[in-house]
Amino acid sequence: MEKIVVNGGAPLNGVIEVSGMKNAALAIILGSLITEDKCIIENLPAINDVSTSLEILRQMGLGIRMINKNTVEIDSSGAIGGSSPADLVRKMRASYYLMGAELGRYGKAYVAYPGGCDFGVRPIDQHIKGFEALGASVTLEEGGFVKISAENGLKGANIYFDVNTVGGTINIILAAVKAPGLTVIENAAREPHVVDLANFLNACGAKISGAGTDTIKIKGVEKLHGCTYAIIPDMIEAGTYMIAAAATKGTLKITNVIPKHLESISAKLEEMGVTVEEYDDYVIVSRHDKLNRVNIKTLPYPGFPTDMQPQMCVLLCLAEGISYLSESVFDNRFRYVEELKRMGASIKVDGKTAIIEGGKSLHAAPVRAVDLRAGVAMVLAGLAISGRTEIEEISHIERGYDDIVGKLRSVGADIKKVFVPDTVYFERAN
Repeated sequence: MEKIVVNGGAPLNGVIEVSGMKNAALAIILGSLITEDKCIIENLPAINDVSTSLEILRQMGLGIRMINKNTVEIDSSGAIGGSSPADLVRKMRASYYLMGAELGRYGKAYVAYPGGCDFGVRPIDQHIKGFEALGASVTLEEGGFVKISAENGLKGANIYFDVNTVGGTINIILAAVKAPGLTVIENAAREPHVVDLANFLNACGAKISGAGTDTIKIKGVEKLHGCTYAIIPDMIEAGTYMIAAAATKGTLKITNVIPKHLESISAKLEEMGVTVEEYDDYVIVSRHDKLNRVNIKTLPYPGFPTDMQPQMCVLLCLAEGISYLSESVFDNRFRYVEELKRMGASIKVDGKTAIIEGGKSLHAAPVRAVDLRAGVAMVLAGLAISGRTEIEEISHIERGYDDIVGKLRSVGADIKKVFVPDTVYFERAN
């Protein structure tokens, strides 16, 4: 087992470069299955979820060749449909993109139900609704598998999502890209990684328009070809380091970003008294005075992202006054609050809203990474307060952050990853 140890209380200053976007990379890697050709994907983040998705494809018969740690060649010509390894599929939520990719390529799919961070019930009913509108039948089989078939072939259709769904939007794009006719997705997700997937598929010969708006149109094509494509920067990683600067009273230049993707984060930081300077492909974030209380509600893009909610909660704990943090995207996303309470935070959760009494004196403590973003929130809390913070179960963090320890060390953080023998965890549990 490994854990992260932080000796906090010092300001962070310097330059951090943001890696490729995790959520875009996973959709594009798994979506490459539909091309039946070779694709070169650049600017991949070196994270566990990327490694898992590539291994899933390798075990399905695709050729995987790492050109360097951030570039891969994927040859999907020899892929075997319905052969994805269930144990790996269940490790991450994004593996459900195999449903749309297999359905689009083979007219059928057989995939284990996905895993990933537990934020309560996250149904795939909207995905199923879309698949059925395209002409497929969907069966949830015993043992946790999803079986999809379109015996008479897929055809374009009008699909209206009852709720905004990023995963559903991406899955229907993948399923419809080669379906004859015109598919129109209304109330589509507008997230940057939806746009990035559409741009990738268009580079492979697809005809997708409207990505980034709430109406996406897909004119089916007979065949896709390979391409070389670079993943966009990760807005959530960038936002995390923006909060790191604010939490530690430091100044960070955060490079390889698209400032427009950060607008909702920048707006809330500025409301709290943090200085955010935007340039073409970088931002400079600094804080010198006290933090103001604010109220935040997570919303689909371009609203404040749910994946920044735990990190922002840490910053609100450092602000003067009472702040309200409301979660409108996922259930059960406040499990990390108990970990912050161990550090002295005063937080009350009422349904989907956390009431945060900021300005309390926080102290270092041993904590857990209960999920990916909650885990990095513990890192931020450790950086902001004096003393030694130890964070366990860091595999969650490494699913989504490329060399976070190295990047933070480069800007002055006293942080390291240490190995802890399993026997220590066993003794602690007993």
